Amino acid sequence: MKPFAKPAITVGEQLQLLKTRGLRIQDEARATLFLEAVSFFRLTPYMRPFQVANDPKHLFRPDANFRQLSRLYDFDRRLRLLVIDAIGRVEVAVRATLSNQLGPVYGSHWYLDRNLFKDHYDHARLLNSIEKKQQKAKQDYQQEIKRIVHSDVEKRGLLQQKRAQESYARHYSLTYEEPTLMPGWAMLEELTLGELSHLYKGLAKDSDKKKIAKELAVSAPLLASWLHTLTTVRNICAHHSRLWNRELGIKPELPKSTNFSWPSHLSKPVQHTRIAVVLAALHHLMRQVSPNTLWHQRLFEMFQEFPEISNRAMGLPIDWFTDPFWQ
Repeated sequence: MKPFAKPAITVGEQLQLLKTRGLRIQDEARATLFLEAVSFFRLTPYMRPFQVANDPKHLFRPDANFRQLSRLYDFDRRLRLLVIDAIGRVEVAVRATLSNQLGPVYGSHWYLDRNLFKDHYDHARLLNSIEKKQQKAKQDYQQEIKRIVHSDVEKRGLLQQKRAQESYARHYSLTYEEPTLMPGWAMLEELTLGELSHLYKGLAKDSDKKKIAKELAVSAPLLASWLHTLTTVRNICAHHSRLWNRELGIKPELPKSTNFSWPSHLSKPVQHTRIAVVLAALHHLMRQVSPNTLWHQRLFEMFQEFPEISNRAMGLPIDWFTDPFWQ
């Protein structure tokens, strides 16, 4: 252990540091604007592919320039936008599928039944989370009502009615007494993707999980694994973190046998831990929830705009888009 001694430096000094380390900067004005919008610290992981391997001084290779660095960052930013767009579509579809499959069978408040979940599933935490959301929504409503109390009587009534209907969590707690918690279809919309993933994995009956997974044309274990992975990837995207060459800590399962198309390079008996697996999983799921999707085409067009970006770093072969899976 040692004391921290690195000074905070200005953008101008950051630019000079990059030049000292050997990075060629063709347009200093544009590079300055870039560093003012994207912090030096955030750019650091994107510098590594252009630096001499294992060099303690972080020197850049002789052919490295700032434009390469900024283009890699821009590629990763746009990749994250495409990925989080697809995750959002899949997430909404999973919520709907859970509701459509479980509600008609077990009733409007199915999730209140502890017996529908495995013993190890933290059912009390789920109920507590929904209760807190309803309480918060009701408290927010009461605060808003205090702010409009001085309006004229007619206007006040309309505003109160409007505020009461702005969220279902608020509307339910103001309208219904029993059960105290909202119905399942509303509850599912209140969960984070991580909570949704845990809920699906925690369902007690394999038959329920299989019915839900079948709607997305995957097996139940595969859907559980992919939802877990997508939760991690979504958090990476939401925090604007590096995605393009990331080694996934949560390794998604691959189909053991499929009745659907799957990339040939992901069928080999090796461990796949790069974003290529996530892109394939999202493409398969997107085809189920939006059969006319052009998401894969947008992905391919983006890759064409950045031909210099390494496919291997993402776990993709050079000719990945020629695989029938992507056609």
